[in-house]
Amino acid sequence: MKKPATIAAHAAGAVDQHSGGVVPALQPSTTFMRDADYAPVRADNIYSRDDSDNLRQAQEVLRRLEDAAETLLFPSGMAAIAAVFRTLPNGAKVIVQSGIYWGTMAWIRDFCERREIALTEVDADDLIATAAEQPADLVFIETPSNPWLKSVDIAAVKDATSGLLVVDATAATPILMRGLDFGADIVMHSATKGINGHSDVLAGVLSTRNAETEVWQMIRADRKMAGAILGPFEAWLLTRAMRTLPLRVERMSQNAQELAEHLLAHDGVEDVFYPGLPHHVGHAIAQKQMQGGYGSLLSVLVRGDRARALQVTGKLQVFLRATSLGGVESLVEHRQTIEPHTGIPENLIRVSVGIEHIDDLIADWEQALA
Repeated sequence: MKKPATIAAHAAGAVDQHSGGVVPALQPSTTFMRDADYAPVRADNIYSRDDSDNLRQAQEVLRRLEDAAETLLFPSGMAAIAAVFRTLPNGAKVIVQSGIYWGTMAWIRDFCERREIALTEVDADDLIATAAEQPADLVFIETPSNPWLKSVDIAAVKDATSGLLVVDATAATPILMRGLDFGADIVMHSATKGINGHSDVLAGVLSTRNAETEVWQMIRADRKMAGAILGPFEAWLLTRAMRTLPLRVERMSQNAQELAEHLLAHDGVEDVFYPGLPHHVGHAIAQKQMQGGYGSLLSVLVRGDRARALQVTGKLQVFLRATSLGGVESLVEHRQTIEPHTGIPENLIRVSVGIEHIDDLIADWEQALA
């Protein structure tokens, strides 16, 4: 198997067969020709709600990066998560890690209530024990988690449960961690984030170890019939972006590590949540599961209250105030403003570190904290 950098740079071998171009062509057509006997000219291209060349190209890059049996792209990360949960029957039992991305948790709570699904929310530290004691049809975890940056031992959770294990690995990307290698049944990413990395494509992805399971067949059929498909232009942009994915992740991880270490030593900072810091909860797990760095996402607890946190974010100039993560540009977010009723500390600033020069990133925080 080729190394991830080679797979990504060559877009898993995607070229334009028609022209000979080394860049795959964009085919925006929504429908495709049939011959005089009304047979499809190409059996795999009938209608773009089902599939398209550009979609298959992007999926193949991700499939190889994950070393998966099959990969499916969706129009958003939430659409990918919804496709998994819609396979659950009424009355199913689900264990979900608490303190994960709020949009995920809010949707899961609502969905489980509507479908009379028994939902258990449990902290990362208690996941293994709960999974061992409590039967579940599905266990959903996020590692590293957003915005607490907690790490979960995927293999240990898999050993503890007989249910389907789904891992949201958005903050890691398949470059730093392949969840399937540690026993996950399905790995999910919001491809909007680091995988695309340019803040211009909305996409989600699921990859599986076994494409023949009943659950995966249901997911595949549901995506087709419900029209939860990624358009050809978005898929083409995603393929283009993934050519530099390993380089971007390497630079962002290096920057995040240096920034986290610098801020942890700053008098104006109370604490920094980052898997790459030895004092952080889950550092040992992250060391075992992640290779080549710890990602671009970190959270900073500034000394002071909400007003002080907002003052710091307001003074930052290189870091842009916007929601998202994993882009080439560095972003900050006062998370409590976004989710005020979830227990997020009022002095927490979520930070997505980009590919800028580290000296400029550190200098920006120095002037903001001054």
